[in-house]
Amino acid sequence: MSAQPMGVHADRADARGRIDAVEDAAPGIRALVTRLTEVAVRGLASMGYRGGPEVPHTLRGLPSSAGPVAVPQGTSLRYAAIAALGLAARDLETQEAVFGGQSAADVASECLAGAARPGTEPGGVALALWAAGELRGETDPFLVGRLTDAVLEPGVPTVTCAWALTAALAVPHGGDRLAGIAAERLLAAQGPAGTYPHTIPGGTGLRGHIGSFADQVYPVQALSRLAARTGEDRYLAAANATAARLVRLQGPAGQWWWHYDVRTGGVVEGYPVYSVHQHAMAPMVLLELLGAGGDDHRAAVAKGLHWLEAHPECVEPLIADELGVVWRKVGRREPPRASRSLAAISSRVHPKLRVPGLSKLLPPGVVDHECRPYELGWLMYAWAAPKEEQ
Repeated sequence: MSAQPMGVHADRADARGRIDAVEDAAPGIRALVTRLTEVAVRGLASMGYRGGPEVPHTLRGLPSSAGPVAVPQGTSLRYAAIAALGLAARDLETQEAVFGGQSAADVASECLAGAARPGTEPGGVALALWAAGELRGETDPFLVGRLTDAVLEPGVPTVTCAWALTAALAVPHGGDRLAGIAAERLLAAQGPAGTYPHTIPGGTGLRGHIGSFADQVYPVQALSRLAARTGEDRYLAAANATAARLVRLQGPAGQWWWHYDVRTGGVVEGYPVYSVHQHAMAPMVLLELLGAGGDDHRAAVAKGLHWLEAHPECVEPLIADELGVVWRKVGRREPPRASRSLAAISSRVHPKLRVPGLSKLLPPGVVDHECRPYELGWLMYAWAAPKEEQ
């Protein structure tokens, strides 16, 4: 397979008319998506980027004498690469306003240089290669080799493997071997119902049979792109299987649930429900799947978006327009990780065993007042049109 430089967003499944396509399936989506993308720009502009290969790790909602504020905390190379990918679809003036005079492509180059530092974890390397390849047509053969070695390791995170495949397709040259290895590892790890474990191969411990929502969607995206590039049906079939399982299990109010059993494809634990899954990650991969010739899940995309405005778990709004954030998640009222541990233990004992009355014992409804830049970056990336449309 040949990975040629494709330019900004050109190697993605066709994004033309993305909002229009979902609007056709569910009228009223355009206004919500427009609102969300403007919130994303406002939030990224507030993070105070000062150059280099990192952005804040989170925007933390805190009280103040002037009312609620979103305070930048921590740093992340991963999130810088994702923010660059998302903002690249906006006009140059917006990019420079957010990135202190730099373009999104400039920041992608910064990320690539930053990823070469000793100790950068493979997920960050993959995202840096992806962003630099897609936005700048740049690559780093040494980093491609490092990432190939990481993907070959036992216990590689599924998300890292999927990002590595996407990165291999984005770099202008030298990605063929990495793409082939990552694709085969993903295909081998897929469970009988289409779901993926958290690591490849799946673990044998208490949580070895469980994969998160992220562990499902990033392989759908990567394999959709590979199918579009190569025309091989097996990649599209694998992506379709995972997407179909997620859609089949989608919650009654549009919730994309959190943890899945790789053995059966069932939901192990639904909560927390993450806003980024609703407004960005599910739309991003399901619309890419459709653009690659896969199944049509536009109705499920629209249903997931509507959860942001009509969530049954709590009365508190999740979209804070004035702060430029979408609050991170709605979780259970519980001691830390209690429901996750109970669900893992019960499902490990038997795939169909669940803790009875869990939602009464630990009811959902707690809003996490945090928003991470990658969430806003993926939001814009999910709904972006190719450059020639802007």
